[in-house]
Amino acid sequence: MAQHPKFSVSVVTPEGPAFEGEAEMIVVPGAAGEIGVLARHAPLVAMLNAGSTRVYLDMDTDEIRTFATGPGFFQVLEDRAIALVDDAVMARDIDKDRARRQLEEAKAELEKVEAGESSADTWQLEQRIKHAENQLNVSGAAG
Repeated sequence: MAQHPKFSVSVVTPEGPAFEGEAEMIVVPGAAGEIGVLARHAPLVAMLNAGSTRVYLDMDTDEIRTFATGPGFFQVLEDRAIALVDDAVMARDIDKDRARRQLEEAKAELEKVEAGESSADTWQLEQRIKHAENQLNVSGAAG
């Protein structure tokens, strides 16, 4: 089995770290598609969409931490990767009822914006919808 070098990885929300530790790879939902980063990656800054963030602790044994993450930013610098996101929920900890409520509330507010009854930010609402849908997809409760 190949030895993959590890590097420092953090997934951080406004409430604090959702994950901090050493990993072999992180895959984040970049605005233009998924971004995978290994140790010794070139410096990088990217915007993140709501989606699935996967932290590979050991690629040989498929030890992976999967998070449903909200929009944010991603930085890689000097063998350290940091995903700054508005929310991060471990796949096994997703509250399906909460995610369904968030989805319904965001869709209702978006309808108000489209009808001219609200001045809420359309992009933020769309990201909230994607994040709630992503939580349901990651938890296996979509549909």
